[in-house]
Amino acid sequence: MIDAAFSHLPALEPGNVWLVGAGPGDPGLLTLLAAKGLSEADVIVHDALVNEECLALARPETLVEYAGKRGGKPSAKQRDISLRLVELARAGKRVLRLKGGDPFVFGRGGEEALTLVEHNIPFRIVPGITAGIGGLAYAGIPVTHRDINHAVTFLTGHDSSGIVPDRINWDAIGRGSPVIVMYMAMKHIAEISARLIAAGRLASEPVAFVCNAATGRQQVLETTLGEATEAVAVSGLEPPAVVVVGEVVRLRASLDWLGALAGRRLQPDPFRRSGKVLI
Repeated sequence: MIDAAFSHLPALEPGNVWLVGAGPGDPGLLTLLAAKGLSEADVIVHDALVNEECLALARPETLVEYAGKRGGKPSAKQRDISLRLVELARAGKRVLRLKGGDPFVFGRGGEEALTLVEHNIPFRIVPGITAGIGGLAYAGIPVTHRDINHAVTFLTGHDSSGIVPDRINWDAIGRGSPVIVMYMAMKHIAEISARLIAAGRLASEPVAFVCNAATGRQQVLETTLGEATEAVAVSGLEPPAVVVVGEVVRLRASLDWLGALAGRRLQPDPFRRSGKVLI
């Protein structure tokens, strides 16, 4: 059945590069095309946030290279990673660049693809499930719910220099977006919370931090915008994390399906419940 599912899919050809999203963590969330590419690649260059269980789909002879970039830690320069893809493709290798989440959602996939174009390297984009959607789903938090919001904003909590981005219109987002999903924001949550409250968000608004989303190490902290900084410090939780601000967080009381599998009793009316919970 698996071979039949793969039969109609394109092949990873020598001299080509596939930029592949691995999803938020659970290997079961890989697409069929991603799995096929992993089984065909001569070289896999992967990020820090990729679950290594995904690499089990590679052939024993496949060369696996680590190219992770984590904030505040020594890591390869982005330009060097991009040029390494070019080098491998020019050597006739079938190259798969494996990235956590989706390569085009805060994943530098666009930068790498532009380098491939610059050097005339054939490439394919294989989208993945981004953590801001799939990771929150594993925490029982939908990014949209028609009784709560008809819009959602995705943003990054720091720019290339490692600070909170000034190019983001925090006032407009704070006033206009009912749900805000933030990547790489945990480190700067004090400043971000202050900016959102200054823009008019209520200090009592629900916030959730989902750490190591969609893995066996997943932890979820529920708190409020006003208490977020202290709650994170007390919890001892660390990145990687996805942060979500908005009333959709309250739905976790009803939709925490992983918690239910472990014995949690789900609530039919989540909006009667408030406070913070660390699980």
